Amino acid sequence: MKTAAAAALSLGFATLALAQTTVAEPWVRGTVATQKSTGAFMRITSAQGGSLVGVSSPVAGVVQVHEMKMDGGVMKMGAVDALALPAGQAVELKPGGYHVMLMDLKQPLKAGDTVPLTLTVKGKDGKTETVEVKAPVRALGAPAAMPMGGASGAMPMHDHMHMQGQ
Repeated sequence: MKTAAAAALSLGFATLALAQTTVAEPWVRGTVATQKSTGAFMRITSAQGGSLVGVSSPVAGVVQVHEMKMDGGVMKMGAVDALALPAGQAVELKPGGYHVMLMDLKQPLKAGDTVPLTLTVKGKDGKTETVEVKAPVRALGAPAAMPMGGASGAMPMHDHMHMQGQ
């Protein structure tokens, strides 16, 4: 009996270790026929803390984590090598802030489609975790607000200025 209890306890810890990072309310902004890039948005929580160090998707040739920030009165956008995920705190990827850029799209994305994303998270312990996400596509003109997340206006996609040295 003691061995069975120990095995069950070990399984419980293994299950927790596999689910250190969770993703809530993912979505991707739809595109028009000639558009070759769009954004993916979500809320990421890492139980132990770490960094989002990569994202991939079969729908795009290039996938990067981007930030938007004011620089001398100009809004600039560019890729970041890693996005800090403080332990137990939700990090919002949203229009106008950090987000995932899907570039060199292989086809237009329309409302009702689902985009598979694979997030790579490096924990504070140095171990890498992958999180599979299925993000629904929202219509291009749909509000950017997350369900139950309040209202905010949709931001049009535009050409990116890539920052050097980031």
